[in-house]
Parts: sequence; structure tokens; C-alpha cells
Amino acid sequence: MTITTEQQTFALSRQELEQFERDGFLGPVKIYEVEEMETRWKTIQRELRDRSHAIYPEGSGKASSISNYDRHLDIDLLSEHIMKREIVDRVASILGPDLLCWRSEFFPKFQGDEGTDWHQAANFAHASGSPQIVWPSQDGLPAFGGTITVWTAFTHSTRENGCLQLMPGTHKHMNYDESKGMSYDADAFNAREKDGVKRGFFGYDYRQLQKDPDWKPDESQAFPLVMKPGECVIFWSTLMHASLPHTGAKKDYRMGYAARFVPTQVQVYPGTEKVDEYGGGITLDNYGTVLVSGVDEFGHNRVAKESRRGFPFVPHRQG
Repeated sequence: MTITTEQQTFALSRQELEQFERDGFLGPVKIYEVEEMETRWKTIQRELRDRSHAIYPEGSGKASSISNYDRHLDIDLLSEHIMKREIVDRVASILGPDLLCWRSEFFPKFQGDEGTDWHQAANFAHASGSPQIVWPSQDGLPAFGGTITVWTAFTHSTRENGCLQLMPGTHKHMNYDESKGMSYDADAFNAREKDGVKRGFFGYDYRQLQKDPDWKPDESQAFPLVMKPGECVIFWSTLMHASLPHTGAKKDYRMGYAARFVPTQVQVYPGTEKVDEYGGGITLDNYGTVLVSGVDEFGHNRVAKESRRGFPFVPHRQG
């Protein structure tokens, strides 16, 4: 009997779960063959230019990056991507069967672009100081938080074009206080070196959030994660991660696509109707989370049943 992709499971093995618990990440994991990813990316590139169904208005300058959040809500190939069993089954192994995708983002890097600061994110309040996700408290204590990020290489990701860097095992202790917020400086792009490496955080300096202003990340723990098109890395957002600067050829740009997942009991954008960061803002009028797996018994969040072009978001049934 032939097993279809829908019948096949990609749940993590006990060994993989133990590794993820220890290291805070798993990967690279192949989601697509290289040729398939290259073909998909060519189509997605064309469709990105059409914003007629995008849920956010187009921004300007560097702030335009937030207007390209959540294109899985209007581009079918991205809708399909966040629902892909090869991704959802693995994330559900970690977070449980009832699962939301609450955000997706593109991460391009072009010749001369700076690397990204070392950072961790528990509630994504780092830019404004206002939490974007809130986990329920446990035993009366504040929840540690975090999201599972699935960062997929849409192009080759190499040392030269600015691949990710990870520090294994750093996901259980926060070195930053996101409630502080950071000051945005449009002139900070490609303008700072930190310990000899050109780094920044999209117009911010992530060092402003350090709990100990004299602390420095121990880069001896870090390694560069080289990936082929179609491979992904799955990691806790609380894992210390960064990226290298793009020092390679102009034609060799890097494009990553991050989909972020939380259990259905997590509140997304609680008490807010707008997201302000990176020198701009977006209204959440047309926003919705996507139930990718299981059921939502909590009803905390607005859930999109289909994409803006009619792609049906039918959750996988776990268990």
C-alpha cells in the first residue's frame, strides 16, 4: 500500500526530542528538494509584488519589512508552506497537538548588509516594550514564553552571504529584558561594529535590553548554520541566535522565511490593535492566526479560516 504525505507522519523521534530539549534547535531538516524550492521561490517572488490581497499596507524604507509580515495570508505557496506536514508534525511534537501559526516573516540579506545582533525573544516585546505573545502563567509564576521558529532557507545560506549563527543550549535562560524596549535609529543600519563584526538589529541595538550591561555573548559557543534551499532549522526563539554579515558576491543574496508557532492557549497581540516597530506601524484589522493542527478550545485569538485568496486552512488532526 502506498502511504500518502497526508497519511505519513513526521513526528520527532524520542532521540530528536531529547536533542531539541538539550540544544534548543534541530536542523538542518530537508523540507523540499533543492530544485523544488528554487522553483517555488521564483513563483513566490513574482507574487510578492502583488499586494492587492496583502493584509498590511505597504510601508516605506526599512519599516517596509513589517508590511511584509504574514504573507502566508495572501500567497498560496506560503499558505501551503506553513501547513506542510513536514513542518507541522515536528512542531506539534514539541508544543502539543493544538497549534497556531501566529506570524511569518522574510529575512533577506544582500551584499554589504550587516549581521544581526545576538538576541533572544520570549514575548517579542523587544521593539516597543509591549508583549506580542503571552503564555499562561504556571503555578502563579510568569511564563517563560517563546515561540517555535521554523526558519526555511529559500536560497543557499552560507557563511559568505550571512547565514544564521546559533548557541546550543542557551534557550532556558534569558539574558535580555524585553520590557525595556529599544530606541529606533534609522541611521544605525550598517553603521556599527561589535567585537569586530558589523552587526545591528534592523535599526535597533539589542544590547540595550541586556539585564547586565557588562555581559557579552560568549561567541566561542556559537556556530554558523549553513543550509541548502529547502532546508529549515527549528528552534526556540529564546535560543541565542544571530547572523553573519553578507560579505559575498552581489548576485548571491540570502533569503530566509520564518514561520512562528505557539500552542492555542497562548494569547497573540493581547489588548492591541496595532504593531509598532522598525520605525513604522501596521494595523491588525485584517490579521488572523492560523490553526495548523488540532483544535482551539481557548478562543483567545482571531483565527483565519482561509487565506485572502481562498486557500483553505484545514488543520491537521494530531493524535
